Amino acid sequence: MKKIVLIFFVLFICIKMNAQNQLKGVVTDINNEPLIGASVSLPELNKGTITNLKGEYLISNIPNGKIKIQFSFIGYNTDIKSINISNTNNEINALLTTATIQSQEIVITGGYVSSQHKNAVKIVVLRSNDIALSGTSNFMESLTKIPGVDMIAKGQGVSKPVIRGLSMNDVLVMNNSVRIENYQFSENHPLGVDDNDVERVEIIKGPASLLYGSDAIGGVINFIKEKPAPVGKMLGDYRLQLHSNTLGMNNSIGLKGASKKIFGGFRLGHKTHSDYFQGGGNYVPNSRFNEIAFNANTGYTGKIGTFKFYYDYFKQDLGMTVPAVKPLITEQKRKNEIWYQDLEHQIISSQNSLYFGKFKWNICASYQNALRKLNTTLDVPFVEMNLNTITYESKLHLPSNNKSEYIFGLQGMSQNNKNINNRTSQFLPDANINNIGFLGLAQHTFFNKLKLQGGLRFDMYKTETFALGTKETSSYHAPINKSFSNINGSIGATFNANEKILLRTNFAKGYRVPNLSELTSNGMHGNRYEIGNEYLSPENSFETDLSIHYHGDFLSFDLAGFLNQISDYIFISPTTDTTSTGVDIYRFSQTNAKLYGGEAGIHFHPENLPWLHIEGTYSSVIGKQENENYLPFIPAQKFRYEVKAERDKIGFLINPSIKLSALTALKQSNPSKFETTTDGYTLVNISVNSKLFISHQTLVIGISANNIFDTQYFDHLSTLKPLNYYNQGRNISLYLKVPFIINN
Repeated sequence: MKKIVLIFFVLFICIKMNAQNQLKGVVTDINNEPLIGASVSLPELNKGTITNLKGEYLISNIPNGKIKIQFSFIGYNTDIKSINISNTNNEINALLTTATIQSQEIVITGGYVSSQHKNAVKIVVLRSNDIALSGTSNFMESLTKIPGVDMIAKGQGVSKPVIRGLSMNDVLVMNNSVRIENYQFSENHPLGVDDNDVERVEIIKGPASLLYGSDAIGGVINFIKEKPAPVGKMLGDYRLQLHSNTLGMNNSIGLKGASKKIFGGFRLGHKTHSDYFQGGGNYVPNSRFNEIAFNANTGYTGKIGTFKFYYDYFKQDLGMTVPAVKPLITEQKRKNEIWYQDLEHQIISSQNSLYFGKFKWNICASYQNALRKLNTTLDVPFVEMNLNTITYESKLHLPSNNKSEYIFGLQGMSQNNKNINNRTSQFLPDANINNIGFLGLAQHTFFNKLKLQGGLRFDMYKTETFALGTKETSSYHAPINKSFSNINGSIGATFNANEKILLRTNFAKGYRVPNLSELTSNGMHGNRYEIGNEYLSPENSFETDLSIHYHGDFLSFDLAGFLNQISDYIFISPTTDTTSTGVDIYRFSQTNAKLYGGEAGIHFHPENLPWLHIEGTYSSVIGKQENENYLPFIPAQKFRYEVKAERDKIGFLINPSIKLSALTALKQSNPSKFETTTDGYTLVNISVNSKLFISHQTLVIGISANNIFDTQYFDHLSTLKPLNYYNQGRNISLYLKVPFIINN
């Protein structure tokens, strides 16, 4: 096996370089002492290295053009610089200052490669380490640490993101900047992302249709893949997670390498979980789930630019806890046998950046195939559909300087849905969906304090479906042909009042076209019979955001407020009608709506107690229809608080930390017409983690206990609440990471 791995990566070690651009420099602290092992990365090029014993770095084979450089080191503020590469030899040094509170970093989801504080659209970042040590088997649950982000969950295996009260197709989910298309329209459908291959998560709260078109009306969640290896290195890691509540196990192994021109890697992961236990109660039947994932990537960096290729395979078997399984599931198991979703999703994508003097051209394309099966108690799937999607993007960055940047581009999608193997249920018809959008973005900085950022976008969208079933029967799908067009835009500003205070405001218009389910559904979907509405209009959102950010040496806080007014908000609700078998019939309709609220967060690091961190956050959102009825799936007000103690070293422990955290959800007394109120609750969690060295081997180990008092509670967004199943009880988890180096 080792020989095969070495052969696979031999080209990383053997490539000879000709004359080329290079970037070098020194990274020091305020005392002019070299920082050994500091990270120097070029995020636009997927290149990076670490400093040597003298704090020096060298990166070769860099194209001409404007390049962003990020310097980072644990315990220090991140420094972000720009340089125009036009010569063979270039030098830029960095002086990093001590950070008691985590600093900003480069983000890519806001349209520009920029620091978090310099983007008019607020982008929140969650690192992979925080996800891995969250102590939950539900990937989406780890993201709810961010105020304003919640989840609709059907147990531990099926969950959907909620951003400021909007969910399903109102939130765009992306896998490494590729929009995920795998039947995202239902609360019973999963997120569809493997967390083992994620380096960080970037989240936009609010409309982002200017950047991404339809479905970004409520926000964007972008799962960014792990960075390539430093140049000249081949390294990997093995990760293990164990969970007591679900008797669950998550295994993952990855390997990556990079030469001066070529980089690549792969990761293989497997998860298996049995039915989870409720707080203070029994297991929840058929809440089990199993996943297999394989991810691979390779790329090339030359003088003309960077070319990156990715392949993702994600297989999920997700148990469905529905009334029909109650008498059929009599013991806690992990194998999926009845009533489960059998999902298979593959993505092939290419992301490329070309440099022509002062111009930069981004060209990206992807193909994805989503195979969806629903197995009930039959010998064959009850539902079987196949969704093929091609997405493409082209953006031209015009000549710019340190104060301005201009981008023009287009994005498009071509999609085909097909029922296969003539299954019993054909809930959606065969269909073709096409979309193309044209956009322009601009930003300019005035007086080194005020940055204005905005743009416009025009989209054309077409949905064509084909007749399905027999005319004049209740299950007949008549063909439809719908075309939509929309103009969207945003304008925002950031103002640095001083080095510590940042003010941000943004006004954005977003839109979402009705999805295939909303237009054409006619049949059983889960426990209900759904009927679409071909006369639906696109949703249009108008949101205003205001926020203030203070970042001091020992104290930081954020305060943000928003008002989102949506015309033609699409929702589904039960009618007074039932099918011939007594199943409730649900129909889609529209109304005007508004959502408003905000988030607040504080981080305190006492100057005289350098090992102590105290954090707290608050989030609230209220959603109402035009008739003052409340919207569905609106989370309760939530407080999160955390006390963390960390040291550089205690005995043989390196960077040990202990964290005590709690979540308080207030009573949700404003349910929608077809929901019920939900009592408040408080959950307490504790975790301990550290690095340690054993026989020259580094280990990262963490132990977490979530819901340590085994509290019995309902989250308002749990779809198991109507079945009277509580959320997960106490869970003790173990996390182990074993990094290794094959070639240095």
